[in-house]
Amino acid sequence: MAKQIQAIRGMNDILPTQSPLWQQVESVIRSTVSAYGYSEIRTPIVESTDLFKRSIGEVTDIVEKEMYTFADRNEDSLTLRPEGTASTVRAGNEHGLLYNQEQRLWYMGPMFRHERPQKGRYRQFHQFGVEVYGIPSADVDAEVLMLSARLWDSFGIKEHVKLELNTLGDTAERAAYRDALIAFLEQHKEQLDEDSKRRMYSNPLRVLDSKSPQVQAILTDAPALMDYLGEESKTHFSTLCELLDAVGIEYTVNPRLVRGLDYYNRTVFEWVTDSLGSQGTVLAGGRYDGLVGQLGGKDTPAVGFAMGLERIVLLLQTLELDKDVAPVVDVYVTAMGEKCVVEAIKIAQELRQNLPTLKVMTHCGGGNFKKQMKRADRSGAEYALIIGEDEIANQQVAVKPLRNKNEQLLVARADLATTIKSLF
Repeated sequence: MAKQIQAIRGMNDILPTQSPLWQQVESVIRSTVSAYGYSEIRTPIVESTDLFKRSIGEVTDIVEKEMYTFADRNEDSLTLRPEGTASTVRAGNEHGLLYNQEQRLWYMGPMFRHERPQKGRYRQFHQFGVEVYGIPSADVDAEVLMLSARLWDSFGIKEHVKLELNTLGDTAERAAYRDALIAFLEQHKEQLDEDSKRRMYSNPLRVLDSKSPQVQAILTDAPALMDYLGEESKTHFSTLCELLDAVGIEYTVNPRLVRGLDYYNRTVFEWVTDSLGSQGTVLAGGRYDGLVGQLGGKDTPAVGFAMGLERIVLLLQTLELDKDVAPVVDVYVTAMGEKCVVEAIKIAQELRQNLPTLKVMTHCGGGNFKKQMKRADRSGAEYALIIGEDEIANQQVAVKPLRNKNEQLLVARADLATTIKSLF
């Protein structure tokens, strides 16, 4: 017997029993972005490696360790996309969507990072993200946060997530702070862990995000980024906070909050939960006004976020909020004997035509009454329709409840669609 092939580590199947919850999550996302007037963009899974080196930064864990990069037959270096923002900017520049324009975009699809798989964190994972281009003011920062807050309402997890905010200032302000932070870290170099030492010169702001308690204790006396901000950056951040206060979105200002990608400036934020252990961030983003220019376009202000779908699915399961997922099947149509098969198929098709949103499954493969009813029950359907020779002769259909103890109904075939509609 040939050896059975397994899925690649960290790249998981979504099975038929799991996909209804995924579909529900995706449906909530689509209805939410539609309510805010955002348009979908779909970009390729494979991009030029240089795109991510220039956008994410060469001295980052993603580029140094995690990207799936390979040479194609033309010896061009290609990479499976590790995140969605760089691809969206590339597409916007290439197709003339960004300069002197406003765009509110969203995307959803698979991303790839070669990191240690763990619960809620996989090598192929799925992200939803929004991107707004051409608006420099804080009101649009507030809008994307309001959109994300509406998601939590729709998922029923509002009480289980918290918003953390910070500002990184503009490029010049961050550069001045970077120098001050490096000077501070150099004084404590011997007490830093190896990861912080490695980042101290290449990406010192990431040291602020260190998970080491010892490093965090040292950072208590570190210079504060807020002290290096100019009036414009401070006003932008205070305006954002005022807008969030006005719409009742609670938040915590976290001066240690930085993002792992080089392109962020000014506003950065994370929605976090304490219900998923160490994988506590469920949505993150901020402003990246320099990225469009960095990737060859004209300077264009931009803000957005990304959300991992695996973590949202896991959070809903952890909180046992996945119980109300709509069943795959509403009605299961059975045929009692070979002579009834054609009529059963016709009845099922008429129901689909008359009630387009009804989910109808027709029994196939024959079998006795007991076997067919077991299949009907296993399908998750609310009702089984029983079509036998007597029912056909009398132009009737038997409607049997499968999820309650109500009596079986005999319904005239001409009234079947109306009756079924009244049951749902």
